[in-house]
Amino acid sequence: MKISFIFLISSLIIINCDNPIFQTVYTSDPAPMIHDDVLYVYTGHDADGAGYFEMPDWQLYSTTDMQNWENHGTILSATDFAWADAGTAWASQCVERNGKFYFYVTVTKNGRNIAVAVADSPKGPFKDALGKPLAGPNWDYIDPTVFIDDDNQAYLFWGNPNLYYVKLNEDMISYSGQIVKTDMTYDAFGMGAEGKTLYTEGPWFYKRRELYYMVYAASGVPETIDYSTSNSPTGPWKYRGRIMGNQEQGGAFTNHPGVIDYKGRSYFFYHNARLPGGGGFDRSVAVEEFQYNDDGTIPTLKMTNEGPNQIEYLDPFKKTKATVMCFESGVETERGTNGELNVAYIENGDYIKIKGADFKGGASKFIANASSESSGGKIEIRLDRKDGTLVGTCEVTNTGGWNNYKNFECGISGAQNVHDIFFVFTGGSGYLLNFSWWQFE
Repeated sequence: MKISFIFLISSLIIINCDNPIFQTVYTSDPAPMIHDDVLYVYTGHDADGAGYFEMPDWQLYSTTDMQNWENHGTILSATDFAWADAGTAWASQCVERNGKFYFYVTVTKNGRNIAVAVADSPKGPFKDALGKPLAGPNWDYIDPTVFIDDDNQAYLFWGNPNLYYVKLNEDMISYSGQIVKTDMTYDAFGMGAEGKTLYTEGPWFYKRRELYYMVYAASGVPETIDYSTSNSPTGPWKYRGRIMGNQEQGGAFTNHPGVIDYKGRSYFFYHNARLPGGGGFDRSVAVEEFQYNDDGTIPTLKMTNEGPNQIEYLDPFKKTKATVMCFESGVETERGTNGELNVAYIENGDYIKIKGADFKGGASKFIANASSESSGGKIEIRLDRKDGTLVGTCEVTNTGGWNNYKNFECGISGAQNVHDIFFVFTGGSGYLLNFSWWQFE
């Protein structure tokens, strides 16, 4: 997906925005999860130029500072469920239990199905745990959300236009009792049009203090994000209002929430259509920081281009994957023959932005692990802007193949204290180089 990231909003040109937070592919249906003090976000993947919800696989990203995100690439595809239809990798959520990671997803076969895959790591590899649906087929069965309560009882909710749930067994791949359809009353989910409730789809279920929250896409098309609360994990629910409306500038006709607390702060994930070429079937994940009101209610939030503040500086003296970035223009990712995900298809004028790197007393050398099957190119290291202060230029020459990576070095002068880093790629026509990792000394 080669696209130039310039947003035209109300005649203003906004460049280098940090929302949407992932740019190398279109992403949707964010599902955040914390493990070992790392925040992971699992997403859907909208195919470029799709005319419907054509979604081949699920993607994974992670962060420790809420600005620089590592792209882990594709972690599971719809076709990894041998019984499911290709291109039907809809909304998902992952949860850890007893050292394993359970990934609940939507796929299609003779209707919608809730399936589950399992892995020993949050990054996979994930494998179909059952060889069949956990629930379904039923055209209502989409958008699973999972939560393990304080008493260790796990609950799985899902559904459009109704809300269903089951109590999962400890093995997390089976359930006890029957599938329960929630009582869809106006008091529980608000009054919508044509005698329906506001609830539409995309539930996100969690607990904060003693209150249970059900956050969901609402209002039909275009969708808003509303929520209900309860004193019990299975209701009765009480409609509490709207969190996010559908904004004309950049709003897709769908939305999907994911809410989590991380390092003492609260975050609201969603998707919109604000990347170039974006639309109702080419969506992109974004995030906002918020604070709960004293009574536990959630304030009204708006989509922003800035996103949340960075919560800790990046250490540029540690080896860092090139797939860690705050923002990019033009580049894509590709998995090499060694299985590692690298930045690839780099052309003249492409760039990567790293947010808030602390050089402390200063850096004197830069190392880039890169490859090229062409005549190569240069990595300009600039501070704070794409055309900011040039502190070094690293020249990458032909390495004998796109998968033949070598280290290239250059001197650095003028990089002290905290700055954003821009790796600006320059050279001739065509693809210049691939980029695996970097480090300052």
